[in-house]
Amino acid sequence: MSSTPSRGLGTAEPIRQPPRVISSVRRFARKSRAILQRLRRAAKHEIYAYWRRQPVRKATVFYESFAGNGMLCNPEAIFRALLDDEEFAQLDHVWALRSRHENRATIREFARNPRVRFVRTGSIGYYRAMATSGYLINNATFPPEFGKRAGQVYLNTWHGTPLKRMGYDIGDPASRVGNVIRNFLSADFLLAANRFMFDQMYESAHLLRQIYGGQIIEEGYPRIDRQFLDAPGVAAARRRLEDAGLAIGDRRIILYAPTWKGTNFNRPEDDATELIDRVTELTSMIDSDRYVVLLKTHQVVHKFASHLPQVKSYLVPNEIPTNVILGVTDVLVTDYSSIFFDFLATGRPIAFLTPDIADYAGYRGLYIEPGEWPGPVLTSVSELAHELNAIDQIGQSPEMSKRYEASQQRFTSHEDGGATGRVIDIVFRNKTDGYTIRRASRSSRRSLLINAGSMRPNGITASLLNLLDSIDYDQLDVSVVFPNSRRAIILGKQRELNPGVRQFARVGGMNGSKLLHWARRRSWARGDLRNHALDPRQKQLWDDEWTRCFGSSVFDYAIDFSGYGAFWATLMLHAPGAERAIWQHNDLAADAHRQTRGRRRQLKEMSGVFSLYGEYDHLVSVSPSLSEINRAGLEEYAEASKFESALNVVNESRVLANAAVDVRASAAIVRVLAVESETGVDELEVPEWANELAVDTDVVTFVTVGRLSPEKNHARMIGAFAVVHAEHPATRLVIVGSGPLRAELERLIERLGLRDAVWLVGHQPNPHAVMARADCFVLSSDYEGQPMVLLEALIVGLPVVTVAFGSARDALPAGVGLVVPSTVESLAEGMTAYLEGKVPMAPFDAAAYNDSAVHQFYRAIGLRGVR
Repeated sequence: MSSTPSRGLGTAEPIRQPPRVISSVRRFARKSRAILQRLRRAAKHEIYAYWRRQPVRKATVFYESFAGNGMLCNPEAIFRALLDDEEFAQLDHVWALRSRHENRATIREFARNPRVRFVRTGSIGYYRAMATSGYLINNATFPPEFGKRAGQVYLNTWHGTPLKRMGYDIGDPASRVGNVIRNFLSADFLLAANRFMFDQMYESAHLLRQIYGGQIIEEGYPRIDRQFLDAPGVAAARRRLEDAGLAIGDRRIILYAPTWKGTNFNRPEDDATELIDRVTELTSMIDSDRYVVLLKTHQVVHKFASHLPQVKSYLVPNEIPTNVILGVTDVLVTDYSSIFFDFLATGRPIAFLTPDIADYAGYRGLYIEPGEWPGPVLTSVSELAHELNAIDQIGQSPEMSKRYEASQQRFTSHEDGGATGRVIDIVFRNKTDGYTIRRASRSSRRSLLINAGSMRPNGITASLLNLLDSIDYDQLDVSVVFPNSRRAIILGKQRELNPGVRQFARVGGMNGSKLLHWARRRSWARGDLRNHALDPRQKQLWDDEWTRCFGSSVFDYAIDFSGYGAFWATLMLHAPGAERAIWQHNDLAADAHRQTRGRRRQLKEMSGVFSLYGEYDHLVSVSPSLSEINRAGLEEYAEASKFESALNVVNESRVLANAAVDVRASAAIVRVLAVESETGVDELEVPEWANELAVDTDVVTFVTVGRLSPEKNHARMIGAFAVVHAEHPATRLVIVGSGPLRAELERLIERLGLRDAVWLVGHQPNPHAVMARADCFVLSSDYEGQPMVLLEALIVGLPVVTVAFGSARDALPAGVGLVVPSTVESLAEGMTAYLEGKVPMAPFDAAAYNDSAVHQFYRAIGLRGVR
């Protein structure tokens, strides 16, 4: 018999699928999920578009708090007051709730009230309510697709006076605050609990000054009214806590209510575990017969913590309004949460537990220094327990009482229990006499909105950055808008924007039905976009998109600085009342022909942009000669008088600083050798070409900077250099840039035997460090707008040799550099002329040049009276 074990009928091995089959199944699953997500998005937008076409229901109020987390905060206080007021018996009320299960007590409370209903966030009912309700009340933000319609009244109450830095003050990308800014600018009314909130939150942190068109109500916070409880109210609130499983008995309440400090919203357990440990430790150090410690967590942490059995006895349910809890709280313990501003109205003690204050203050920053806070600032639970025991026995110290009273005067002067009524007077009764209602501050500065394009690292972005560093912000209020992006290289460019600029990241997409968008795309496919103004439905579509992006903002000047995108060129024409300009960075007729051969999509895009020229007030080229070229090539699209010019600005200080960097450090490649080391080591690998360039030799170095693309015609330059190198072997050519022609140029270099003399060094984040190690700058382009690299070469101190492209005579100062015919032979003669000392050089006065260029910009957009 065989010694091989036999397989029983029930022991058959599972069939193993080949890896290729498994991979195919996974790809299919991913594609299926992606398709399903797209279908869901399309359905959502179509539903919203349908309801946006229906009449606005003037007698319906739609509420949302914390993205649907519950019936909470200021919206809840306003809702209850309206519901109880006979004067508003005609109003219906709709609440957005994310989870019916988590809010079942709230739903039960109003189950028999026909005037109150609930919708799930993101549902058909949600979009119906958002699109058709006459009044919209939110304490945070509606989603990116939200756009306020005519006839709707939007009150954004926000959810607290800020202690931590907010908005642009944090220094995060504009995309982080993009939807908040949209919501604020769309609101008819914003709520400020105090003057500090008006100044710091709205005017400064979110830069609403100069552009916000609504009203800011400074009459206190409705939610704080709920803290003013009479004896039956206190008893009811304590009973509600008992019913939720919190055994408080007749003990006094210490409420621990910290803010969310985690770095990952998907890992709230990191925060919850720490909070549980602190509550346990504090409870062990105080008189627990007289005091009970309750925990009120941030919305994010609560979702996780509420499922932990060990916190059931002290975790405050999310559906009980925070301010009701504060009304029965005897001592508040917090950290950086704005909850302490609300609690000030009670006059009861506050303590701050901030063991991480050094790190947190550095990360988020604080508007008020800890030395001004209305309570002791402590770094450990043991210190906190000692302080709470002292307060229980002898009360607060005189110094702390003084700080407390100063904070009350500064932050709670309107909190008298009647804020809700005053807000309802203003928003629902249109009564304003005797109330503090402010407008965003405005000065004589004129406002500019500039479309920056993609913000990719290219010539257009560099030109804009330079311009924005030279504008007079004492006379101009400047906003820049760009598409939302998460790419690090683009976010890096956004961070380079002048700090005086307000940044808008366009989040979300256009509303409107699929049929309307089909018609819009048909116009685009024809290369004629004029229907955006001629077709009333298309005009409404674009007007709605302007409102969705910028709310009620009004700008004096709307500028499409990119000039290449059909979407932005159209949208900027819907800036109400603005004088409008669009930039022309190149010979656009030639550009459209050369760049789009065989690429019908891009040809139609450029044709569509051209079709809009007649609606712009100014068509601005980047040099006088280029303006003449565009006037001649695009005369069918706009009258000749609209074609103007403004030279680009150059950033001398940045160029010189970059040029001073050692080329080896600039070109070094950082590699993390994690494989060879457990900790990882940053090793700088310096390319050989950089090492050679850094050494002083008798070799003459010609340099050029530009994308390896057809219009730059590097092949002509390499051919010309081959002629020069044959006569003068002690020469080399360094080409900085990357692009689609690299392989082709490498073959040309190889064929001409120039492998050791012509270096393709690729894209360099700091090309000026390379230029500083060269002797002469060479340009061989077929066409350019205004190549800033020529002026940057002059700043570095390089002589310039360039072929005679269309705007070459405007690209260099008079009498500087050498312009030669656009042939291989002539360019070779020009490079030889440098070797013979025959290329004219003169000092370049960048300051005088920039002063002239900035004033040309002012004139070109129609701006008068700016010095």
